[in-house]
Amino acid sequence: MSKPTPNPPKDHISRTQSTNAKKLDEAATRALDYYLKPKAEKKMSNTPDTLFVIAPDIDAECLLANLSETLASANAMVSDLAFDLDGSRRHIALGVQQMIELSQLLANRALDVVDPR
Repeated sequence: MSKPTPNPPKDHISRTQSTNAKKLDEAATRALDYYLKPKAEKKMSNTPDTLFVIAPDIDAECLLANLSETLASANAMVSDLAFDLDGSRRHIALGVQQMIELSQLLANRALDVVDPR
């Protein structure tokens, strides 16, 4: 025996639809904010494990130029050290020097791409 069910009142349907539309709109706003809204810059932390910090407003050209100079200094130090060593220790130092030299070439190439001369 089936019992007829009455149709829900039209007022109930419109409230449900407006609630669903509001939830959908809020979800879309959250998604757009997550992907498109700029993130607030994090404050630099003064934790004990933070010893050195690079200023956040430094441009790529300046960073690459400093990287290149640092690698040149490391190259000079390891090269000088390698000539004071013998045997396998000398080979290790020369291997490190070669890796530094390759890194310096990469940094200089990146610097040329950022600021063509």
